Amino acid sequence: MPKAHPVIWRVSLTAPLAAVETFEAVLDPHADAVSWFLDDPTSDESDERVLWRLEGFSKTPLDRAGIEAALAVGAATLGREPPPLTIEQLPDTDWVTANLRDFPPISAGHFFVHGSHFNGRIPAGKIPLLIDAGTAFGSGEHATTFGCLSALAHLMRRRHFRRPLDLGCGSGILAIAIAKTIARRVQAADIDPVSVRVATRNAKRNGVAGRISACRSDGYRCRTLARHRPYDLIVANILARPLAAMAADLGRHLASDGVAVLSGLLNRQERFVLAAHRSQGLSLVGRIRIDGWSTLVLARSPRTIAMTRLAPG
Repeated sequence: MPKAHPVIWRVSLTAPLAAVETFEAVLDPHADAVSWFLDDPTSDESDERVLWRLEGFSKTPLDRAGIEAALAVGAATLGREPPPLTIEQLPDTDWVTANLRDFPPISAGHFFVHGSHFNGRIPAGKIPLLIDAGTAFGSGEHATTFGCLSALAHLMRRRHFRRPLDLGCGSGILAIAIAKTIARRVQAADIDPVSVRVATRNAKRNGVAGRISACRSDGYRCRTLARHRPYDLIVANILARPLAAMAADLGRHLASDGVAVLSGLLNRQERFVLAAHRSQGLSLVGRIRIDGWSTLVLARSPRTIAMTRLAPG
């Protein structure tokens, strides 16, 4: 008898930006993952009337009465009415079902991450990423890598990037995902020479060796990175303190219409990382939280992203 897939529930609501963090805090205790993005991609995110969509995903049935009561309290502190919410059960083919089953392999957006031992069929419409767990970080299983893949999948469905950079590339999984999606040359870099070799090898195994150039670099110091800037997409899955310390360097390397995907930080470290990047003129335009880890999406001009909402996967 086939193994039953776990049932997943989704709760969603819309709210103005001033209420997003309050209502996100309401959903967080009830969900395994929470994300939010502009509900209308043509909206001006600085307009207080613009609505943002919040979504939470859970492996267990959601307590509507409890969520509504908490929303009412949160809304009262803001002097506004609580927003209506939708709770629905998702089909077992949804992103989170695939992620919360026994794995590997892993589905994240249109990516399907698997090891060399996998001998099954690649799901229709998925881009396969062949990555074996090894000495370099990044097999897709960790919440930070999964969050980055989910954000990238969402971004690249809505915009064609021409000059991407994967900083702190580890196994090369994110650079490979980008290269396979947009068929453009991707610059990758890591402070660890072993990671550079592993990323190069994995690029070859995935058939994109000609599209990925990996170099050893302490942050953005490698001359190669400076030579190819500005980048319209920078993804950095590192740690909170290095991310904050390199915010000014990211600002110098990011194009005026560029987007940055940052991960490797805990939920409680978000403000620290965001403060450093806001000082460089960047705005938070999206966030994914999974198992206590955050993936942040930032941009100079949020309207250039043309995004709707982002669900992790």
